[in-house]
Amino acid sequence: MGFIIHTLVSAGLLYIVGRLIDGVEVRDGKAAIFGALGLGLANAFVRPILIKLTLPITVITLGLFAFVVNALMIMLAAAFVDGFEVDDFPSALWAALALGVMNFLVAMFFGL
Repeated sequence: MGFIIHTLVSAGLLYIVGRLIDGVEVRDGKAAIFGALGLGLANAFVRPILIKLTLPITVITLGLFAFVVNALMIMLAAAFVDGFEVDDFPSALWAALALGVMNFLVAMFFGL
């Protein structure tokens, strides 16, 4: 049940990001759900490898490079999900920042 709730919350946040950030489009709820699932898969399988490979630069930038890795995960998910599109890297970087802030706020207020 927790997985379903987390996926639906992530889909909602992704849909909001698609409305807020120019260059990020989430066409409908179906695209948001599959985008959240794709992002979850990318974060589960690809992100740990990238985090280990980029650890030195992440340490040098005091963790800010993690947003670059998150932006790459967003672009990867968008490449595989129909209806979820990211125009360019700066848009993905803004989306990563917005998703990070919104996920933090949801976790803080609702404990998810």
